[in-house]
Amino acid sequence: MPIYMDLHIVPGITAIGAAEAHRQDLLLQGQYNCNCMTYWVDESKNSAFCLIDAPSPDAVKRLHDQAHGLITHQIIEVNTNVVESFLGRIYDPDTPEILEGQLKVFNDPAFRVLVLVKTTDPVLLANALGTFLSRKLLSEYHQRVKSNSRQYNGDIAEHAENITTILSFTSAYKAVSCALSLMAGFSEEKQNRLGLRISINAGMPVAQSKRLFGDTISLGEHLLGIAKPGQIKVASIINEIAHQDFFSQDRKSISSLSTADEKLLTNLSLILDEHSPNERFGGEDFCKLMGLSKSSLNRLTQSLAGKSPNTLSQEHRLGRALSLLRKKDRTISEVAFSVGFTTPSYFAKCFKCHFGISPSSYIQYLNQ
Repeated sequence: MPIYMDLHIVPGITAIGAAEAHRQDLLLQGQYNCNCMTYWVDESKNSAFCLIDAPSPDAVKRLHDQAHGLITHQIIEVNTNVVESFLGRIYDPDTPEILEGQLKVFNDPAFRVLVLVKTTDPVLLANALGTFLSRKLLSEYHQRVKSNSRQYNGDIAEHAENITTILSFTSAYKAVSCALSLMAGFSEEKQNRLGLRISINAGMPVAQSKRLFGDTISLGEHLLGIAKPGQIKVASIINEIAHQDFFSQDRKSISSLSTADEKLLTNLSLILDEHSPNERFGGEDFCKLMGLSKSSLNRLTQSLAGKSPNTLSQEHRLGRALSLLRKKDRTISEVAFSVGFTTPSYFAKCFKCHFGISPSSYIQYLNQ
């Protein structure tokens, strides 16, 4: 059966209250063909999260309704391996506190600080440096990621297309320390060669997105999109929960966005995701959707990303094209049209100009 994680928003929730609700779920789970695996509770954020093996989301909701009546505000299907990599477990902890009546209580928050680390596509790196040097540099990178994550008690939670690694931490201090240490481990030359960029954000496993930690990861990816090699971009929430000394030590490598700028960046990214595949999407459309004049939009994109709106849109299309080519399930022409280019030849010209390799050569590298 599928595995689901749900979100309960309960003002004033306590670890004991969450434990009692979990016990009531366990007593009735068989009636709904469910297996209540575990839960997390965040008292400070009035939230609880349940992990349940169930035939459907509706079965989870009906179980909760009868067991304790706590409303399910959001429910998503998850992979247990991914849950464990982010949260460290998929069953109850081994040593909970046992209260009167054999009630097992543990106060284990699900809030996590995520460090997203991105490098240049391995094929592009091999094309630029040669196979031997690129493999050597990537090997050093992966070893440093592993050693730094262990040193600061983080977990490697996810790899995305071999170019983005997500590290999960319970401590903002250790997450930021890990990011700074990882970046400092490479010379400026190696940072540029690798295209090494880092973003840091924090949040809950279930919010609006249907992906585990999807909202947190999404903003982290937006921040990576505006970071330059050697930079660490930090979400505004990290300013609130991390030690401020981090942000005064090295302003060159680490910087944060305001909440207002985050919203603008998110809006920019969502517009590009939705509209850039349309070949007719241009500057006027961009301005209209953002509700800004041409000059205001240009100032905004220059301020956030150091690029003009047209450059930002073009690079977004090419980045999407690169991702599609990696999947090997479309022709070059199909990729060109799907990301908003009017002709495959113009797409190939832009692709080579930006990445230093033609789409056909890129595919050949992938198939080696």
